[in-house]
Amino acid sequence: MKRSKLFFGIAACLFLYGCAESSEEQARTIETGFITEQTLKSDEGVIHYSYYLPDDYDESQKYPLVMTMPGYDMMWFGEDSSGANIDWIGFRLWSECDEDVIIVSAQLTDWQETSARQANALCDYFIENFSVDESRVYAAGYSAGGETMSQAVAMWPDLYAAYLHGASQWDGDYDSIAQNHIAVYIFMAENDEYYGSQKAKDAYNRLYQSYEEQGYSDEEIQAVLQLETPDNEYFNSRGIYNYHGGGNVLFEDPTILNWILSQHK
Repeated sequence: MKRSKLFFGIAACLFLYGCAESSEEQARTIETGFITEQTLKSDEGVIHYSYYLPDDYDESQKYPLVMTMPGYDMMWFGEDSSGANIDWIGFRLWSECDEDVIIVSAQLTDWQETSARQANALCDYFIENFSVDESRVYAAGYSAGGETMSQAVAMWPDLYAAYLHGASQWDGDYDSIAQNHIAVYIFMAENDEYYGSQKAKDAYNRLYQSYEEQGYSDEEIQAVLQLETPDNEYFNSRGIYNYHGGGNVLFEDPTILNWILSQHK
């Protein structure tokens, strides 16, 4: 009898504990909108980042994921720089696309292999912990962020469906992009003061060649590889006279963003 009472007592405690735990899970809410000044401790070091979840984020659904990296002025320079990328249009305007997306933007410490590995580690973290459609993982990089992301995409080419390369030089591999059928959109002002447009044209030509070597036809390549080098008038008509910094305007073009989001693995 005593043993029975003890058994039922333990069972009751476990039941009550399970109910309490269940209630805690039900009460737990996921913060949505723009969330800034986060840190992730990874094998590649501490990563500082911000992210966005749609207001109606639902874990039973799958969402496209955009990893977008800013230029030098929004990188990590210590606590005073924390969250500097939160108002960057290359981060915010993806949330205004025609469909809900998860957006992640890191403040990395360089634009070389370390930052590329950290970008991929952060991407992997979000795939593991959020409702991400793994056939629709995208990358975008502007200026220094483009140097980073061109390497990150080439390092893990079977992860990304498309990459938006803005006002930057290409530092990654070319062949791995074509071998994994990654769509690429390159945007550079014709008179970019920092890089010059020839770097963009060279990257386009090298990628085009890599796709040809994989057996793609011209028509097939043009469907997944785009180059845009607007002239001064394109920027001046928008009140922009600094062409490198003005390259951010690409994120205001829904045609470009939706072209990226239309690509699938």
